[in-house]
Amino acid sequence: MTNPSLLILPGDGIGPEVMAEVRKIIDWYGAKRGLVFDVSEDLVGGCAYDKHGTPLHDDTMAKAQEVDAVLLGAVGGPQYDNLDFSVKPERGLLRLRKEMDLFSNLRPAQCFDALADFSSLKKDVVAGLDIMIVRELTSGVYFGEPRGIFKEGNERVGINTQRYTESEIARVARSAFDLAMKRGKKLCSMEKANVMESGILWREVVTEVSKEYPEVELSHMYADAGAMQLTRWPKQFDVIVTDNLFGDLLSDLAAMLTGSLGMLPSASLGAPMANGRPKALYEPVHGSAPDIAGQGKANPIACILSFAMALRYSFDQGDEAARLEAAIEKVLADGLRTADLMGPEGGTPVSTSGMGDAIIAALDASL
Repeated sequence: MTNPSLLILPGDGIGPEVMAEVRKIIDWYGAKRGLVFDVSEDLVGGCAYDKHGTPLHDDTMAKAQEVDAVLLGAVGGPQYDNLDFSVKPERGLLRLRKEMDLFSNLRPAQCFDALADFSSLKKDVVAGLDIMIVRELTSGVYFGEPRGIFKEGNERVGINTQRYTESEIARVARSAFDLAMKRGKKLCSMEKANVMESGILWREVVTEVSKEYPEVELSHMYADAGAMQLTRWPKQFDVIVTDNLFGDLLSDLAAMLTGSLGMLPSASLGAPMANGRPKALYEPVHGSAPDIAGQGKANPIACILSFAMALRYSFDQGDEAARLEAAIEKVLADGLRTADLMGPEGGTPVSTSGMGDAIIAALDASL
């Protein structure tokens, strides 16, 4: 039996620093839990452009198609701002998502009790929050045609087209229903069926798919009302499914309910491969933070939690994912804080590697 394979793409900025802590976690699972991964590493983003003149080399793309999962750090930096749009670092990430056909983006918003005071909302509103937003990732207004800036008479007009097929809606809906079955069996679908034909189709198709999941309680909500409800009482939700544009907005809103964008992971999933595992890319929500790169100030928790998502969704290791999440919760409860988590109540400051070491110590204590 072959080991599961993992391609690591640290990327730019703080990406290599936070990924180094993930490598320590991966090594721990091999040594202490007998969970051994075949790990390879390659370039993406600005560092790939520096070496190859492209943000994602074809050979790297081919590797990504072959492995069981891809784990990415971050891409981008100010030194690449003046590059042509076609070779900007972010194009490497977009190519991975598009060519792997990663249509289902999972963005959890989980508030650890130790960090509830970091939210701008009242503590009782966010303490214990654990919701999941499923965003359609490969279609909608970001990809629809026609698009562009055109001359119309004496002025320019910018055009983007919101376009969805039934099959595109159905497959992301099934992804969300499958997830709801493993959680609280409650799913809220958000669109704008009151003013958009694509929203009408979205609601009709999600309702049709729901017949395959009679145990899941399905509700519908207009996306703007959903944004309001997320800030009023977010714990009314469990799983939310929505389109590319609204998912982009709502997941960032939900991320800040937890008080720290730097704490949140994400997973982008595609169709099952021959081995039954979905094609998958895991990455922290945060960016490359070039202002603190190389200083040991970065918080590695979002990247480590992205690996926890890989354990759960790609490698069927839900118990081990829960072990890792519990270790992180223990470290935070003990008051250890990277620079981004140092609030008025203080805490014990630790470096990027110090946080990784503390999480490994908590994993040891869990045995």
